[in-house]
Amino acid sequence: MFENSTFGKTVEILHRGMDVAVLRRQVISDNIANADVPNFKRSTVNFEASLKKALESEKAEPVLAMETTDPRHIKGFAPSDYRTVEPRRVLDYLTTSKNNGNNVDAEQEMMDSLTNQLSYTLQAQAVNYEYNQVSLVLRN
Repeated sequence: MFENSTFGKTVEILHRGMDVAVLRRQVISDNIANADVPNFKRSTVNFEASLKKALESEKAEPVLAMETTDPRHIKGFAPSDYRTVEPRRVLDYLTTSKNNGNNVDAEQEMMDSLTNQLSYTLQAQAVNYEYNQVSLVLRN
């Protein structure tokens, strides 16, 4: 019903962001649980930069448009679909902050956890707001 509307796109992006926040919470918990394990390397989740790039590519226009005469030709410009962007779990294997080879800083992980929780809460409130707006329109 709302698939090709601004409402549908907004809610879908917010839901995906909330899913990524849950994944990020699991990664942060894993990092904290292994803070004292020798040679353990912390992980992070990258998603927002890829999503931003995909959303910006929808608006981008090629400087020189290539014309294809056959469906098998390579497309000159194809915008990325934001729905295909997946979160990436990245291992930080370059740094070491402890003598045992571990690079987990418990204080930083707790700050990341708090930031992630606040992000999830704000996204949930934004989804709630969007549905309240639809509800308001349907009531009148």
